[in-house]
Amino acid sequence: MRLFVREQAPLAAVYAAQLALTALVYWLDGYRNVENALYAALLSGALFAGYLTYRYVTHRRFYQLLESGGEREAELGDPSSSPLPEHLQRLLRLQLRRSRTELQQVRQTIDAHIQFINQWVHQMKTPLAIVHLIVQREDDARFQAIGDETDRLQKGLDMVLYTARLDAFEQDMHVETLELAELARAAASQQKRLFIRNRVFPSIDVPAGIRVATDEKWLIFALTQLLTNAVKYTPKTKEPARRVVYVRGAMEDGGAMLEVRDRGIGIPDSDLPRVFNPYFTGENGRTVQEATGMGLYLVKQICDKLGHRIEIESEVGTGTVVRIRF
Repeated sequence: MRLFVREQAPLAAVYAAQLALTALVYWLDGYRNVENALYAALLSGALFAGYLTYRYVTHRRFYQLLESGGEREAELGDPSSSPLPEHLQRLLRLQLRRSRTELQQVRQTIDAHIQFINQWVHQMKTPLAIVHLIVQREDDARFQAIGDETDRLQKGLDMVLYTARLDAFEQDMHVETLELAELARAAASQQKRLFIRNRVFPSIDVPAGIRVATDEKWLIFALTQLLTNAVKYTPKTKEPARRVVYVRGAMEDGGAMLEVRDRGIGIPDSDLPRVFNPYFTGENGRTVQEATGMGLYLVKQICDKLGHRIEIESEVGTGTVVRIRF
């Protein structure tokens, strides 16, 4: 109703001005019969009010559609009584068909792109595995350096692959009941070269018998990101106590909990609310060239999709703890 009034206000003003101008012309011409003039104005006003009423009744659903911002498109009703709603409905249907066609094309393009990325990553993993096997047989420091860089490439490819699969997470998920201790040891074992290269010791304290419902592959990838971050931000100090990454599991608040704690440089309070945002590296990322800002983002996305809750606490100069609650 308000939109109708606002639209017809200029017309009502023009009508009132036209009526006043006509009365003025007759007055200047010497016409002094006020009763007839008022009667004529009353008839004209009634005719104008009838027109406005008719227009509002025939366009009511049209104005409701515009006021609702398109949310009540289905209530447009039969547009055959007025040409404006009829043409609007045709336009909406045309735009809807175009939007659906464009959306379908975009989806096909994205699916093809993701398929290409998956194929490319798998193709790159094969030569990397061969290089890794070759360098394992050599004790030369140069081959050890090649092995370290191969590990970095492997982790980068895994991050690309898992990022591409996030949109189709439900199609690549297999939930089962697993031993939390075995998951923690498997993730730490996969990163043994990372620990050795950085001279960091993993301390795993997860009691046996704690079982969780999760996806093994996705959770181990998330734990890998947490362990990589913990090692990455551990300072190169001679203090043995600070060169330890603690992985602890327990039953808390009626559910299982797994945390990864380091004694590293910590995260500033101003950066903590944004650490789960994609591509956010913060102050620490400016000092570490390997920081991509995607590790914690992927961990958060994976935990959300698996139904786990993730928490993070940190203090500058003391360390960081990331906790997953199942």
